Order: sequence, then C-alpha cells, then structure tokens
Amino acid sequence: MKYKVVLQESEEGFSISCPGLPGCWSQGKTEQEAIENIKDAMREYLAAVEVSRS
Repeated sequence: MKYKVVLQESEEGFSISCPGLPGCWSQGKTEQEAIENIKDAMREYLAAVEVSRS
C-alpha cells in the first residue's frame, strides 16, 4: 500500500507527515533523512494498528 507524505522545510531541517495516518510524522536534517525516518514511523504506526486490532 502506498501513502502520500507532506514534506516541509523547517528551521531544524525538514518535517514530514503522512496525512493518511493521523499523527504519523517525523523529521530529518535532510530531505532524504526525513523520508527514511517517515518510512520507519509508518511501519511502526501500522504495526501498532495491527496489534490493537488483534
């Protein structure tokens, strides 16, 4: 499944969120770091949702 993300430059680097997963966000010093971090955050978010459904 694919999710869209929103990447925004901030004073600290980049913030990134996934509107399809409310509350799922991350950040990074570079765009690439932020993208890698949101991938991890999304995996953890989806794993937590799966556990709560069990």
